[in-house]
Amino acid sequence: MTRILVTGGAGYIGSVVVDQLLERGFTVVVLDDLSVGHRQAVARGAGFVQGGVGNRELVESLLERERIEAIIHLAAFALVPESVAQPQKYVTNNVTAARVLLEAAGRAGIRRLVFSSSCAVYGHPAAIPITEDSPLKPVNPYGETKRDFERLLADIGPKHGMGVVSLRYFNASGATDRRGEDHDPETHLIPNVLGVALGKRAALDVYGTDYPTADGTAVRDYVHVADIADAHLRALDVPLDGDAAVAVNLGTGTGCSVHAVVEAARRVTGRAVPTVARPRRPGDPPELVAAVGRAAALLGWRASHSSLEEILSSAWRWHQAHPQGYRGG
Repeated sequence: MTRILVTGGAGYIGSVVVDQLLERGFTVVVLDDLSVGHRQAVARGAGFVQGGVGNRELVESLLERERIEAIIHLAAFALVPESVAQPQKYVTNNVTAARVLLEAAGRAGIRRLVFSSSCAVYGHPAAIPITEDSPLKPVNPYGETKRDFERLLADIGPKHGMGVVSLRYFNASGATDRRGEDHDPETHLIPNVLGVALGKRAALDVYGTDYPTADGTAVRDYVHVADIADAHLRALDVPLDGDAAVAVNLGTGTGCSVHAVVEAARRVTGRAVPTVARPRRPGDPPELVAAVGRAAALLGWRASHSSLEEILSSAWRWHQAHPQGYRGG
């Protein structure tokens, strides 16, 4: 398969996926409504169509005109607090509109769909590390939409002869030389830590210092965005048993606490990173760490650029070079 549609290809992860596809000789078309993505983040070698995945006429004509053979679907709203405040917005975009894309793909004979899912589908797991067979018990509407679309994929995809791979990311982070995180609002820890180091904010709010972890702060599994993108490319042509749907965790298998991230950021930047202790946020589990065996066995994948130092150093270089994000040109 060489002609790939990337939905959400103007976003943080999508733009890196597009770059890697182009580097490996794929023909790439991006579909993005630019509600949260950046046109400047899309490589010049990719085709670009501005629009939403729920526009049936647009999607059907695009799949036919561009002779698309496979889809990497990343387009989604992804802010947990916003999903709590506006759950219907998330259902409408992440499930209802995405179903339009899925059904159009089935009619067009698309043979492979790779879906950007999330560890949010697990909610508060009973055991760490989290395997793909753990119960799906999301605790916020964002996680519910990811679970619900995974179920739609598993139900609808194989009926059309479509192989489906749902990639459950843990904490995407880091940057490449060309692409980095530029969200408004920014809710992710690492860009916010670096924002303090850059002087954009006075201190970092640390939500929860009394968790049952080694230093009392929440533990997460941070994965470099370049590693996540590489997994998408591997998922495009991995053999599946029949026309099946499979879910795969993308993580390192190692957790880092908020305090550990802050200390590493101080070392990498050489700058002070003041912190302010805040109460826990409702719904935040103490620890989320991936079991990584299935990714190794099925995709031949492991996180090779995801040491905390490499993640922070790459993000620091990008934010220093792009102090205004993509809006700075």
